[in-house]
Amino acid sequence: MAKLVTTQGHPNVSMLGIGAYRPARLVTNEELCKVLDSSDEWIFERSGIHARRWISGDEDMRLIATKAAERAIENSGIDREKIDLLVFGSSSWPSNTPHGAPIIAADIGLNGIAAFDVSAGCGGFGYALGTAVDAIRAGSATYAVVIGAETMSVGLDPTDRSTGFIFGDGAGAVVVGPTEENGISPIVAGSDGENAEAIAQNINTVDFMARAVEYQGKDPETDPVGRMVIYMEGPRVFRWAAVTLPKALTALLTESGASVDDIDVFIPHQANARINDLMKKNLGFPEDLPMANDIEQTGNTSAGSIPLAMEEMLATGKAKGGDTALLLGFGAGLSYAGAVVTLPPAPKVSSFDTLADQPVGPLAAHLAMIDD
Repeated sequence: MAKLVTTQGHPNVSMLGIGAYRPARLVTNEELCKVLDSSDEWIFERSGIHARRWISGDEDMRLIATKAAERAIENSGIDREKIDLLVFGSSSWPSNTPHGAPIIAADIGLNGIAAFDVSAGCGGFGYALGTAVDAIRAGSATYAVVIGAETMSVGLDPTDRSTGFIFGDGAGAVVVGPTEENGISPIVAGSDGENAEAIAQNINTVDFMARAVEYQGKDPETDPVGRMVIYMEGPRVFRWAAVTLPKALTALLTESGASVDDIDVFIPHQANARINDLMKKNLGFPEDLPMANDIEQTGNTSAGSIPLAMEEMLATGKAKGGDTALLLGFGAGLSYAGAVVTLPPAPKVSSFDTLADQPVGPLAAHLAMIDD
């Protein structure tokens, strides 16, 4: 019988660099209300959102994820050849097969490394980060790129008052690797499949394909095939969050070895600014503790939310490298994942540096009336 080998990696792992990409097209509440029966005041009061960014023209998921990963590597200063793992957190890559991570790895000059996707909704970045960090600690990888990216506008119904104003597009990434001091706590995660339908597609993929076949001979004016879009039962999600998230946050502090007093920055999922204000208050954080508010101009970017918010705080000086941050992503699944981390250095190249030079093209066909 063979004596199988075991590996031992690096117990201390940290974020070494961060990068992000924000689409050039900013869609304000006023523009959105051309098709959504609402107002800037109503949307902002309930969500904290004034605008969101949506892909336009030639932008797509592949481009935004690749740009974020490239910037993270550049900002980390790590030799590209040392990176041997890429974990891609997303629920909106356009195909089930092939999955996105190997394509992104090839696009950034790392074809051949271990690369795979993690689909866990708004908690996707937390799950992807935990997977990569544990791989390094186990000796299965040395340095890893972790990406959280979404193009939520692709599956959006802009006339839906429950989701039309919430979601945005964007990508964030970090490079993680071994360090002298540990900079990433154990990941705390959980799920509630009994409430899975609270955030879901209006029709599953198999049923939609069958519907497309059935409707081929019908008149699209009277019997349209329709679109596969995301819907959300807001009150149901809020009730789940009110019960689940306080327990998750308490567990994060307990298992990380940090206390409330150790936290310099709070970076919750950018789902709703009102929920985030409540979480900050309930945790007992001081009023002047910096908290991410990227949602105001970016919307909810699902798995992209945490790295984008982290990059915004570092790029604008609201947080600095070396700060201790509490991260928590939560949403579809329903699920959550978070950690206490030491923030990486502020990015030398940020997503804001290139916004003015990025071309703005037409929005997707189902959003075109906003451009009119």
